[in-house]
Amino acid sequence: MSNLATGSFDVALTPSEGDEPAMGRMLIKKHYKGDLAGIAKGQMLSSRSTVEGSAGYVAMELFEGSLGDKFGTFVLLHKGLMTRGESSLRISVVPDSGTGELVGISGEMTIDIAEAVHNYTFDYRLAD
Repeated sequence: MSNLATGSFDVALTPSEGDEPAMGRMLIKKHYKGDLAGIAKGQMLSSRSTVEGSAGYVAMELFEGSLGDKFGTFVLLHKGLMTRGESSLRISVVPDSGTGELVGISGEMTIDIAEAVHNYTFDYRLAD
């Protein structure tokens, strides 16, 4: 059975030094609030095109905290593309990355940014 978790998060991105202008690497720190409560740390690799509005990024983040009344960790994989201003983003739980009470977790997350607030919807399944 699929479940939905919603909430928001704060994010801080810190650029790595020495990267080429068209390529970037950032350290990620997030504080999740809502049904998913905890912290996440990770890294993001990005590249922008010479064409205005075209870019891409991949990221991995390790979440540690609670999902409802379950506690543990899991990893999220991000793949984001922007093609001349049209964006797409897919965020998936890395298979078999769950620990503690989150062993066997799977799912997809969407992010909506409104008025500088990052809101998430997490469609997930837990192992039986």
